[in-house]
Amino acid sequence: MKKSTFSRLIGYVSKYKGYMFASLIFALISNVLIAFMPLIVGKAIDYIVTKGEVDFDGLIRTIITLGVIYVISALFTWLFTIVANIVAYNTVKDLRNEALGKISILPLKYFDKNPHGDIISRLTNDMDNVSDGLFQGITQFYPGIITIISSLVLMLSLSFKLTIVIVLMTPLCFLIASFITKRSNKMFKEQQKTLGELNGYIEEIVGNQKVVRLFGYEERAEENFSGINARLYKCGQLAQFYSSLTNPATRFVNNVTYILVGLIGGILSVLSGLSVGVISSFLTYSTQFSQPINNITSVATQLQAAIASCERIFSIIDEVPEKADSDNAEKIESCEGNVKFENVSFSYDKKVSLIEDFSVDIKKGSTIAIVGPTGAGKTTMVNLLMRFYDLDKGRITVDGNSVNDLTRNNLRSQFGMVLQDTWLFEGTIRDNIAYGKPNASLEEVENAAKAAFIHSFIKRLPDGYDTMITESGGNLSEGQKQLLTIARVMLIDPPMLILDEATSNVDTRTELKIQNAFLSMMKGRTSFVIAHRLSTIRDADVILVMKNGKIVERGNHDELVNKGGIYTDLYNSQFKHQM
Repeated sequence: MKKSTFSRLIGYVSKYKGYMFASLIFALISNVLIAFMPLIVGKAIDYIVTKGEVDFDGLIRTIITLGVIYVISALFTWLFTIVANIVAYNTVKDLRNEALGKISILPLKYFDKNPHGDIISRLTNDMDNVSDGLFQGITQFYPGIITIISSLVLMLSLSFKLTIVIVLMTPLCFLIASFITKRSNKMFKEQQKTLGELNGYIEEIVGNQKVVRLFGYEERAEENFSGINARLYKCGQLAQFYSSLTNPATRFVNNVTYILVGLIGGILSVLSGLSVGVISSFLTYSTQFSQPINNITSVATQLQAAIASCERIFSIIDEVPEKADSDNAEKIESCEGNVKFENVSFSYDKKVSLIEDFSVDIKKGSTIAIVGPTGAGKTTMVNLLMRFYDLDKGRITVDGNSVNDLTRNNLRSQFGMVLQDTWLFEGTIRDNIAYGKPNASLEEVENAAKAAFIHSFIKRLPDGYDTMITESGGNLSEGQKQLLTIARVMLIDPPMLILDEATSNVDTRTELKIQNAFLSMMKGRTSFVIAHRLSTIRDADVILVMKNGKIVERGNHDELVNKGGIYTDLYNSQFKHQM
């Protein structure tokens, strides 16, 4: 049976049993001392009989006793709060580490299907909700239970009849809180889901401002944002409205209880001689006994938001990870670069076929160009080669070894990839180039940059290779970012290369220089080049023309141009005006 979200969360908290035990001791000392205060104050009141009949010595002793109790109680309350913080934040740290660790082993299809902004929201906003909810829960639960028990014992020692009045009214508070909580929980789940959707949309719009402004999409973007924001407002308002009913409702029951205690206490005072001090103590206890319930209901909003957020976090943790490498998985020690596709079939959506019965034998040191119309399966072929996705049928081998029999890290370490979409992180230029080889010397980094024709640009920067790059390389041009990613691959010097539109953001003059660098780097290496600009693949050993997931033509440039097929049409569409 699947554990509830709350039970699973308790499992994470239980790792810190020592801190939890310490917090229990601190809460016990603090709240038991507080529980004795109404009793002591009641006795102090009984020292005042009437004018001229006041036990001042007893009053002074009582005041001193109360002062000492307040100081000790405050000290242990402070210690309890510190320990509660440690438990809450360490629990969330464990959750965040596990969730982020799970993300690193999830298959790429998970990120293809889920908005990145929503994933980020789960690791930030939802984690904060869990942290706040845990802290509030711990700081209210322990003291609340201790206060209820200690107050009940002390009330029984004073008057059984008045205690029964308070105890009989208490279940009403729990029933009201339970009734409202069940109905508001659904709204909190919807609130967190909508918040994730909003974050995803913001991430899209902010990250693509150039496109938004180019197409004049600002007003429509604001309208879409307003629509999602309005839904968030509506479900958030309903969630807050329902949860906010709990505290006033329970306080109403408590006030009724307070009146009944005063009324019945007055009657008992007349009939059985109950002292004014005892009645005063009971009036305080009626508030003190119900206060934990009020405190818990007052933070019901945070508690429910925490549970709803926890469900979203656990949904990541529960995702099926990428299939692990087998225990007997092999490693290629010295890769030659022989690659073979044997009757490969694959589709992202099983209802829509993409690649069917794909076969090709690529010899070591060959430069293989893959061209074809958009959606033909060019990039998919590379995804399968790198084992970002597993095959539906067939087999891919590297040096005779099935990619499924190799460890993923070993397989992927045989390739260097330069993609059309560049990715840089916030850090120095040197760190970005050395991403695949962190221990590279400055000389190695500079040589890679020179090979990518970006060394002179870097040297002109204020701090050279120590110049900081903002998030996603926002302070660099698209061409400069792409040159840095090319230098990154040149540094690791891999046995095989994958160039997916690697020069698409570079000007023609720089492209020619990079082509020369690539040609030098490709010597003796198996290279896969995906390109729309046919000028970049004229020297390829073999050109594969793909359409609808199948190879429809293959050969070198001259052979395909003279063939008069799809490649000829693609070539003429780009160069006919030059003829």
